[in-house]
Order: sequence, then structure tokens, then C-alpha cells
Amino acid sequence: MQDKLIIYTDGASRNNPGEAGAGAYITDEHGRVLKECTKYLGVATNNFAEYEAIILGLAEAKKLLGEKKAKEAEVEVRMDSELAQRQLTGIYQVKEETLWPQFMRIWNLRVAAFRSVKFVHVRREFNKEADRLSNEAIDGHK
Repeated sequence: MQDKLIIYTDGASRNNPGEAGAGAYITDEHGRVLKECTKYLGVATNNFAEYEAIILGLAEAKKLLGEKKAKEAEVEVRMDSELAQRQLTGIYQVKEETLWPQFMRIWNLRVAAFRSVKFVHVRREFNKEADRLSNEAIDGHK
């Protein structure tokens, strides 16, 4: 039986650019929360923070599953950043050069660690927990 994980991600930047944080939480397909994680990013843009949240979520999912299970897992990354989702699904180009290294980290994590990764845009009201975590990352640093 293969695992299915859903990773909710969000990045926050106060004053854009400003103090920034990334948040992710991982659930199984039944909605049971398996892991919550935050990362303080220092001063960064909101787009940078969104990408860092996706990297954080994928890296934590890989650790959670282990290498063998990750290669068999189906992963869905849900985010409220339409820009990041469209860039990661090939609808939009990544024009902001500062995002290229992050885009490549996500691409390489996806290819090397997982069998299947799907990037899905969700409305903000369906991403409140990841938003809370990204803000906790900033608030916890003060």
C-alpha cells in the first residue's frame, strides 16, 4: 500500500521584503496531522518565503517517510500562492532570478525523493494552519 501525504505550505513576509517565515504542516489522506514545522527566514520577500515553505514541507515529508517510502508515496502540496503553483506546474516562467535556486531545490527534491508530487492552489481560507505556522516562525524569533 502506498502512502498519500498532503502538505499545506505558506510563506509570510511583513512589509515585503521584511521579516519572513515559512510554515508547513503535513497530513495523511484522512486529514490526520502528522507534522507541523516552521522556519524563520530573516528579511525576505513573500515569494521567497512561499518557496521556502514548499522546500520545508517536502524536506520534512521525506524525513517523515524515509527514503524508501517517499519513493512510493503520492504527495500533494497545497498552497495559496498562485504564482508559486503556476511556476511549479510550468504554466508561468520563473522570471525573478532570486527564485531560481529555490525552484531548482524543489525540482530536485521532487525528482530525487518522491514518486509523485502534485502542486495545487487553494484559497487562503483552506490554508489557515500553514499561514498560522509561517507567522509563528516570525513571532517566535522576536
